[in-house]
Amino acid sequence: MTTRPTTTAQPTTTAQPATTAQPTPSHLDIGDTRFRMDSEEVRKARDAHWYARTDWGIAVLRYEDSTALLKSPLLTQGSAKWPAQHGVVEGHFDEWWRKTLLVLEGDEHHRIRRLVNPAFSARRVAPLHAKFQALADGLVDEWIDDGRTEFASRFAAPYATRILCVMLGIDEGDWKKIHELASTIGLGLGVTIQENIARIDRAVVELTEYAESLVRSRRESPRGDILSTLVETRDEDAGKLSDEELINLVILLIFAGIDTTRNQLSLAVQAFAEQPDQWEKLASDPERYSAAATEEALRVNPIGRWISREAAETFRYKERTIEKGTTLHLFTKTSGTDPAAFDDPDRIDLDAERPPHFAFGGGLHHCLGHFVARADIGVALSTLATRLTDLRVEDDAEWLPDSGNTGAVALPLTFTPRSRTAFPNRASDRRNP
Repeated sequence: MTTRPTTTAQPTTTAQPATTAQPTPSHLDIGDTRFRMDSEEVRKARDAHWYARTDWGIAVLRYEDSTALLKSPLLTQGSAKWPAQHGVVEGHFDEWWRKTLLVLEGDEHHRIRRLVNPAFSARRVAPLHAKFQALADGLVDEWIDDGRTEFASRFAAPYATRILCVMLGIDEGDWKKIHELASTIGLGLGVTIQENIARIDRAVVELTEYAESLVRSRRESPRGDILSTLVETRDEDAGKLSDEELINLVILLIFAGIDTTRNQLSLAVQAFAEQPDQWEKLASDPERYSAAATEEALRVNPIGRWISREAAETFRYKERTIEKGTTLHLFTKTSGTDPAAFDDPDRIDLDAERPPHFAFGGGLHHCLGHFVARADIGVALSTLATRLTDLRVEDDAEWLPDSGNTGAVALPLTFTPRSRTAFPNRASDRRNP
């Protein structure tokens, strides 16, 4: 295993000449809907240099440099410019995006983050595993005898959305409505944002109205769920959380909680379908391999293809002077499959000891819901592995562009159902003999 370096970004106000000649960085057209992270073009760019040029700043390609830069205090969250980079400078999505926790910085970010963190702790999530398991089994029961399914709509979407409902205490009967709204808002994080902005704006308005109704409901009848806790926090001390911040936060929790898990499950199934030996290993001992399966799927095929940061001041990193205001996209897929950091990097290996991946970001903006995501993805993959074998993703699968956030629009999947006696020690079977 390659030892990870300890390079750190150091500030400077003047550029210094490189001591050795450096290869010329490639240019990657990451705005092209045909752009693919696993292309030969991107591999060559990573082999040639630690970064590539793009029309929206620079793309950081290697694990070493993503590790160092994510730790740098000279970088702030860089996603605030995303709508403007695509010509979206007004409207409901732009207004919400500017105020969402994802792009806030400093004391404002810390204050809101501290209020919300306890609600998404591992201790809060652990008691919900049995509900996740029951939901996963129930969804598989609906189509397992067919030997095929459209995985994105018949498992990933209802599973991710109904788990979000469980977490927030939302009526599960509303899952289709909020899933559609969350999916539409999710287009705002992709390269097709401008062509979809009218739909995205309408979805933000509708989800805002829905969030406001949820808040009113919890004020009238608290339920002991996460939403009730947030409303109580707001009402006990208005200085902690304003009404606008509360509504914006509820929208974010609904949108992010659905969009990420739904798409990551499809990406994970795609990755495992290409490695049946590791799928069988997971099926043989899900309690042992569930966590590793989740981490490996996140490493080789993450929904968030890059983490955006912005230079808060001019500084020097390696041979390059990075000017204040420069956007850096730290590529999660190329760093997670960097041969300098990982043995046999493009393959899932459930027994390997791997360095941390960056699918959940890093630093102060590390994903708020990572405990939830790890838990529900792990339960889903274990359930699917112990009930399905011979996975095959059909040729007519439809994917979002491979930039920003990605995932499956449609994932037709064929498989062979397993006998319930194939793995008698499955956790859910012990609970439901």
